[in-house]
Amino acid sequence: MSFCDLALDCVTKLQPYVPGKPIEELERELGITNIVKLASNENPLGPSDKVLSAIAEASKEITRYPDGNGFTLKSALAEKYQLSIEQITLGNGSNDVLELIARAFVSPDEEVMFSQYAFAVYPLVTQAIGAKAVIAAARDYGHDLHAMSTLISDKTKLIFIANPNNPTGTHLPADELEAFIAQVSDKTLIVLDEAYVEYGDQDTNSISLLAKYPNLIITRTFSKAYGLAGLRVGYALSDPKIADILNRIRQPFNVNSLALVAATVALSDDAYIEKTKHHNDAGMKQLTAGFDTLGLSTIPSKGNFITVDVKRSGEEVFADLLRLGVIVRPVSNYGLPKHIRVSIGLESENQRLLDALGQCV
Repeated sequence: MSFCDLALDCVTKLQPYVPGKPIEELERELGITNIVKLASNENPLGPSDKVLSAIAEASKEITRYPDGNGFTLKSALAEKYQLSIEQITLGNGSNDVLELIARAFVSPDEEVMFSQYAFAVYPLVTQAIGAKAVIAAARDYGHDLHAMSTLISDKTKLIFIANPNNPTGTHLPADELEAFIAQVSDKTLIVLDEAYVEYGDQDTNSISLLAKYPNLIITRTFSKAYGLAGLRVGYALSDPKIADILNRIRQPFNVNSLALVAATVALSDDAYIEKTKHHNDAGMKQLTAGFDTLGLSTIPSKGNFITVDVKRSGEEVFADLLRLGVIVRPVSNYGLPKHIRVSIGLESENQRLLDALGQCV
């Protein structure tokens, strides 16, 4: 007997999430150095000096368990967004919170809806809990809210909306988004995944919607603009009753002590976020102009990445770039076989990518 026979059928059929290839793996495989990684939408500036100092000080106490309730970080988030601590759920990255939501509220006979080309975690967690995935056709590579509204049924328990969307970078205007939320039954939860919200120049006042729509959950992360991807800390903002349920099934100490300290300090470092935003805008212009020179079209993005049509197999271009020491992200698993996703790096890293891509396409 195989142990797979003991596992749930919905689990054995899962294809695991494939993260961006790490630099160390490429060094082992190809024996090359001076590698540029533009695959995982990380902040190329690194954490701020304030955060690094706080981590160094906090490391003296890592023999102790972290605060399981994350009181200091929750207090800082509550003050920033003018919410109560009871509305906040902390996670080991926002992925952790997304999974908590699905496991807490969706049963196998119910439906989870998301858009074509949406974040890969949505279908993964839906299949893991044995629920039915309902996928709405995209419009211009982004969410088609009208199409989504026509697919809502009595079994629709959860709707995931990424804004900006990953991997396409598309963005929904605030008025369209609220109009959609307003016509969804309060028996259906809506998760607004805002992992990249700090990079946009759009209206980001989605927090105000929480008071009007108790079925809305907003998730955010410190992995992107705040530069803390390696520490894994994210959070959900919601009605206190929803947060209470999520905190019942949240693992104790799911956010480590260094992450709690780093995130608290990072949250108050507005100058760092402004610097990050300025750098990202400049990098976006550099890459967009470079792709245009190469005759390659892109999907307009509000994130810290850009998805580009390379006119042939994205997997092949990905492999060619690896041999040149540049790591990007193929997105054929999203149904985009001729595209790659490129994270915005330092100016020199962006140029290295453009030079290498010129050789490939």
